[in-house]
Amino acid sequence: MDQGYRRWPGPLPPDGGTLDWPASGVHGEYTDPPGEEVTVDPTRKNLEQAKQPVSPLLAGPYGHPFHPILVTVPIGAWVCSLVFDIASHRVDRPGFLAQGSEWLIAIGLVGAVAAAMIGFLDLIVIPRSTRAFRVAMVHMALNLVVTVAYIANFAWRHSGYPQETAVSFGPLALSVVSLVALAASGYLGGMLAYRYGVRVAVEHVQADGFGQSTTTD
Repeated sequence: MDQGYRRWPGPLPPDGGTLDWPASGVHGEYTDPPGEEVTVDPTRKNLEQAKQPVSPLLAGPYGHPFHPILVTVPIGAWVCSLVFDIASHRVDRPGFLAQGSEWLIAIGLVGAVAAAMIGFLDLIVIPRSTRAFRVAMVHMALNLVVTVAYIANFAWRHSGYPQETAVSFGPLALSVVSLVALAASGYLGGMLAYRYGVRVAVEHVQADGFGQSTTTD
């Protein structure tokens, strides 16, 4: 083992090599067994590929993807829009809530477009013919359906803008159905990140956060 590296405390690779990482615990490397031809595990290769950004500037640097940040905009805006819809039936002057709900839908659409563009950059690093890629395709398809539904919802509401009455049943019901589809899409997105590890740092990098702290805070 090279000087400055320490041995990874987990299970050793099946080919008898050692898994070492620098004493700082920031990056890791795999030490191949001496005198043996290295066989690359295609599953490991696919996983490592899905963790790397296609462009750190556009998709976010390694371990800090932009897509999970951007998706909070449409999710938050569209959930609040439904809250405004329901509340418009509970107040004496519902117009401001109905109009606010429409603006929230518009804000969510802008955020959804931005999140979709960055999410596509994360999609193209996932190797084809993998389960993660199939899940990502369903995730993307659901997001497109939800976005189209909210475009239709916005157009439906805007035809009567400015609305001074409570949100009618049709647009409200469409928002409910859209949020259910959005929740399903979010579940798949969580599966991609937290189960399959797409754009998530490898475990020996994660281990740096669980080492003995040298600071007093």
